[in-house]
Amino acid sequence: MNLFPGFERQRFEASGAQINYLRAGAGEPVLLLHGYPQTHACWHRIAPQLARHYTVVCADLRGYGDSSKPAGLPDHANYAKRAMAQDMVELMASLGFERFHLVGHDRGGRVAHRLAADHPQRVHTLAVLDISPTLKMFERTDMAFARAYYHWFLMLQPPPLPEQMLAGRVPFNILGRVGREEPDLSKFSAEAVNEYVRCFADPAAIHASCEDYRAAGTIDLEHDRADRQAGRKLPMPMLALWGSEGVVGNMFDCLADWREVAEDVSGRALPCGHFVPEEAPEETLAEIAQFLRRHPLEAS
Repeated sequence: MNLFPGFERQRFEASGAQINYLRAGAGEPVLLLHGYPQTHACWHRIAPQLARHYTVVCADLRGYGDSSKPAGLPDHANYAKRAMAQDMVELMASLGFERFHLVGHDRGGRVAHRLAADHPQRVHTLAVLDISPTLKMFERTDMAFARAYYHWFLMLQPPPLPEQMLAGRVPFNILGRVGREEPDLSKFSAEAVNEYVRCFADPAAIHASCEDYRAAGTIDLEHDRADRQAGRKLPMPMLALWGSEGVVGNMFDCLADWREVAEDVSGRALPCGHFVPEEAPEETLAEIAQFLRRHPLEAS
């Protein structure tokens, strides 16, 4: 089964990594970025519909899917969201898109946040799914959050212990589990899950994802604190969506959190858990499509 009918798979050599991506459609460019423990496949119920009206690019983040997986540096800088965002700026520029719509779920939302902060001239609109800002979430950590998002604190530990503990367990350590007493994979397509299993069978993928989380608890926070100290706020229109059954929706004030770092934020909860694009694809697509229509790139 082809999860992305009509899409062309390509590979781009960025300055810091090789990026695997799919592209289809015509019109204003929309870049979709996935979360953990997934790949671009998480957009399979949304991207083909968006491609009827937009040029849609679905990329595997550095370290994920079929993108390259460099060994982490001692300071984790090559998995900082700044580095991962730079990959995407270069990718979109190579396709002739100097300005684009940006949508990110989970880890992809954190990369999208940094991309919008570092390159505001590139991002026409920003949509993030089921996250509050990284700095806010770490600063608000309590026992309930630590229990729900235990993987954050496991994966940022020094190598190789997290990698050894996770080997053979990803993606089922997290997929369908976040914020739930019992795992529920009923909303996930078997084909997409098989893709996640295939990709995380590579030990380099386990290491890379741990480096992503190590960066989130170290260098990424330095970048976020620098933005806050300088009083920088994201200038572009922003949409925040979250699952009403998820951890973010229950433990954080998503709209208020994003309004601390962005000037123009709208959004709402959707009837699902954490994995918004796969658990509530129709509602997610409707919200994103309406948001993009409200803010056409051609009118800027």
